[in-house]
Amino acid sequence: MKKSYKIYFLSAFILGLSACNSSKNDFDATGVFEAEEIIISAESSGKLLNFNISEGDNLKKGQEIGAVDCQNIGLQKAQVQASIEALKLKQNNASPQIQIFYKQLESQKSVMATQKEQMTVLEKERKRIQNLVNAEAVPSKQLDDIIGQIDILKRQMESTQSQLAVITQQITSQKEQVNIQNKGILSETQPLQVRISQIDEQLGHCKITNPIDGTVLVKYAEAQEITGMGKPLYKIANLETMTLRAYIAGTQLGQVKVNQPVKIFIDNGKDSYKEMMGTISWISSKSEFTPKTIQTKDERANLVYATKIKVKNDGFLKIGMYGEVKF
Repeated sequence: MKKSYKIYFLSAFILGLSACNSSKNDFDATGVFEAEEIIISAESSGKLLNFNISEGDNLKKGQEIGAVDCQNIGLQKAQVQASIEALKLKQNNASPQIQIFYKQLESQKSVMATQKEQMTVLEKERKRIQNLVNAEAVPSKQLDDIIGQIDILKRQMESTQSQLAVITQQITSQKEQVNIQNKGILSETQPLQVRISQIDEQLGHCKITNPIDGTVLVKYAEAQEITGMGKPLYKIANLETMTLRAYIAGTQLGQVKVNQPVKIFIDNGKDSYKEMMGTISWISSKSEFTPKTIQTKDERANLVYATKIKVKNDGFLKIGMYGEVKF
């Protein structure tokens, strides 16, 4: 009884091992999992005031994770702003001189108003005397005197009107002159404004902002260290969706196409596999020699085609892990 039991157990083990080996050989391709790794570098030089990340941290796109000491750049901005304020103080103000001209203008307008009243009185007097002369009640000399006074007053009014025009022209000329002078001063502020915009951009680079959603793989720097522009700070990759780069022989090209769902198998202990689903996202249009670390279905095939298979990561997949593919 014991002997038959041992024979049965040994037979079952051999059958299981044979089935396992058969399953291993049944895969269509093998590959290695990858992720798009991005090395984030400093965009400014200085001391790292803070750098609050650790390897394994999950970061969000746009998340501020640190800052570089850019006090020197801030002082440069303050200096440029002070220069702009100094130029503003150099601008000429036309108001004092123009106020004098406006007072002269008002004075001449008052003279003109008085002359108009005098002209009205003289015209009435001329009409009255004209009627008396027509009636031969007064000598014509009185009429001639009134007409002479009217002529003199007209010339005075013309002179006053001319003075009004001159003062008005002086006001306009003074404004234009001051505007021309101020334009020259303001033209000096434009390059300074551009300089401020450049400094603001540099100050923006002093903040360390994470560019993508992902997981920190490697941290290259620590807070309080001195960094430089272009010096790596950390490496990050989005591990939510992994890419399995697998190689297939030319005889298998007819079995695959882009967006085709495939089965992925990952080692899950001894002689055990974890099955997942993936989607072919890319198939190379150019053949290449079989990589030494990749075993294809047909080991005799010398030329293979690279493929990329997108696999949703449930936390089990790691960069560099091997995966088997079944179409």
